Amino acid sequence: MARIGFIGLGNMGLPMALNLVKAGHDVAVFDLVESAIAEAVAAGAQAAPSAVGAATDADFVVSMLPAGEHVRALYLDGDTPLFGVLKSGAVAIDSSTIDAATAQAVGAAAVAAGVAFIDAPVSGGTAGAAAGTLSFLCGGSAEDFARVQPVLDVMGKNIFHAGATGAGQIAKACNNMLLSVLMTGTCEALNMGAKAGLDPAVLSEIMRQSSGGNWALNVYNPVPGVMENAPASKGYAGGFMTDLMVKDLGLAMDLSQQLNAPVPMGSQARALYSMHKAKGHGRLDFSSVLTLYADAD
Repeated sequence: MARIGFIGLGNMGLPMALNLVKAGHDVAVFDLVESAIAEAVAAGAQAAPSAVGAATDADFVVSMLPAGEHVRALYLDGDTPLFGVLKSGAVAIDSSTIDAATAQAVGAAAVAAGVAFIDAPVSGGTAGAAAGTLSFLCGGSAEDFARVQPVLDVMGKNIFHAGATGAGQIAKACNNMLLSVLMTGTCEALNMGAKAGLDPAVLSEIMRQSSGGNWALNVYNPVPGVMENAPASKGYAGGFMTDLMVKDLGLAMDLSQQLNAPVPMGSQARALYSMHKAKGHGRLDFSSVLTLYADAD
């Protein structure tokens, strides 16, 4: 079993860390929220006094942070950058969703420091984090990917090597932009059918079994009561917050401009989600964008 430092125990990070503990790894955790540390310790983790403390003597460090600026500060620019603390040969695994350029800069600094770095953003939401069924989209060398795969296998079900450092972040931006298009399109169709008097559950099944079937419709239906375990049937609580979708779509739009890649549907989805957030629904699951359509005259 490995010694693992885990930094960032939010809605995704905490269940990921708990799965590492359950697998028998020696896990030291750190977060700015004391209650999150306490929950991890109750499950068998060790509390670290700081990010540096969690990383000291670790074979692997996993970080799950809000944005690229936090990742850069942790590894490169803080008072005590982790790349100056990690032992030779250690591997840093950053599962934050950030811009590819920051991931590439951190990866280059890792090489200079004699450690390895993998950008490994995730897909699957809080339910996937708790169940250990996340998808990891990894960027880095093939050798480093092979080293981290046994650790990621504990937290995920589908582990992908997308390419060189930063490729994981690019894959995540592409995936979540497509997801936003699928969800908003699914909401449009279901709302139109409901306004015409169709039962949303019946219409959903028709489309599920027809050419309109897609992930948002098949396993994450946005209409309350159609799927018992979907966030829509739980007051749009849990799942993947609208705030995070807006953040991810911002990253996708930045990437599209850098690459001169046209994304008209992604741009429209971003506008819809930004409008939904502006109405005060940022902390609701992203499938709650259905209400943007349902509330329209």
